[in-house]
Amino acid sequence: MKKPKYKAPTGMHDILPEDQKYFEKIYDVVKEIANFYGFKKTETPILEESELFSKGIGLATDIVKKQMFNFRTRSGDHLSLRPEGTAPVVRAYIEHGMQNLSQPVKLWYFGPFFRYERPQLGRYRQFWQFGFEILGNQSPVLDAQVIQIFVNILKELKFKSLIIEINSIGCSQCRPYFKKILVSYFKPRVSSLCFNCRRRLTENPLRILDCKDEKCWRVILGAPQIVDHLCEQCHQHFKEVLEFLDELQLPYHLNAYLVRGLDYYTKTVFEIFEEGEEERALGALTGGGRYDSLIKILGGEEIPAVGAAAGIERIIFSLKKKAIRFPKEVSPKVFLAQLGELAKKKSLKLIEDFRLAKIPVAESLGRDSLKSQLKVADRMGIRFVLIFGQKEALENKIIIKDMTNGKQQIVDFKKVITEVDKKLKKL
Repeated sequence: MKKPKYKAPTGMHDILPEDQKYFEKIYDVVKEIANFYGFKKTETPILEESELFSKGIGLATDIVKKQMFNFRTRSGDHLSLRPEGTAPVVRAYIEHGMQNLSQPVKLWYFGPFFRYERPQLGRYRQFWQFGFEILGNQSPVLDAQVIQIFVNILKELKFKSLIIEINSIGCSQCRPYFKKILVSYFKPRVSSLCFNCRRRLTENPLRILDCKDEKCWRVILGAPQIVDHLCEQCHQHFKEVLEFLDELQLPYHLNAYLVRGLDYYTKTVFEIFEEGEEERALGALTGGGRYDSLIKILGGEEIPAVGAAAGIERIIFSLKKKAIRFPKEVSPKVFLAQLGELAKKKSLKLIEDFRLAKIPVAESLGRDSLKSQLKVADRMGIRFVLIFGQKEALENKIIIKDMTNGKQQIVDFKKVITEVDKKLKKL
């Protein structure tokens, strides 16, 4: 086989027909649950101003420093392919005056995102996510509801043993103090940290807790825990979130070192995993949290918000190992075989008439041989073949052939849909 001249860019992938059914299944489940909980779908541009992410996500984050696809337009605008969904949704919320609507505003999205990182199993440079955002209310019950929504989606997709890892990372009142405590802990141990974490120690010490390097983990496991240093408001908020999860009977694990990789998070952060060593090694199925300062950071009013997102490729990878059922595809039981130019011309209109009658019809318009067309119909397991040649086209007749017994019936061209419909109803 000749080697292809062009390939998809590194880290990008085609979504071929065999994977489309997984995307459609996930989309249908997400849409149904979004509708039930009163979320409205929104779509933001794939390209946004670069500053939206550098300001919103944080200049010191790996996403902004290393993973964004940045462009400069001919007019000098700095744009980026969106690496995540929350900042664009917040931008749309501010730009379109949604703060003037009845609060909270509930929005959801489903689409492609882009990060320039090393491609690996289930991780791509163009990847798909769906997300839910609730903007305009600070109640801890909404944190719990977002978690409940993602658990429900995963359960609908036949994920069974789910565990929620949850933490609070405080707010602008208590987090600065905790960062000083972290720096005091890590400074004498800086030689035991990886290169990235040494940099994080001066830029954002909280991000050290998110490091996956085994070398760093030996140091991280002895680090102070932020839950012991929350202000009264954050402590009460987190306590209520956990009480709501208890009421919902959702199993959770307090992970004092969970901080997530984006600077806009405040208070609650969480991730949902499928239990099992192999599943956990693949990473979280979904993650999110509260971001009460982001709207103000991006130029809006001081409005609280909470949300989460899930990686679709990550979910599909796990779904492929499960016995998930898909709706059976409706295969046509009628095949239109045509011969000659006049029959071919009339066939196009006949196919449209069958479509309007909601009767699926297969065809092979590019073939001229009746024998080759009948072979195609036979391979497809078609029951009835409509034979429409030059003679039939001139006489406004058509032949209906039953492929199971070989019987043929000549009918009026205008009555063929009615006759076919009768035969299909008898099956």
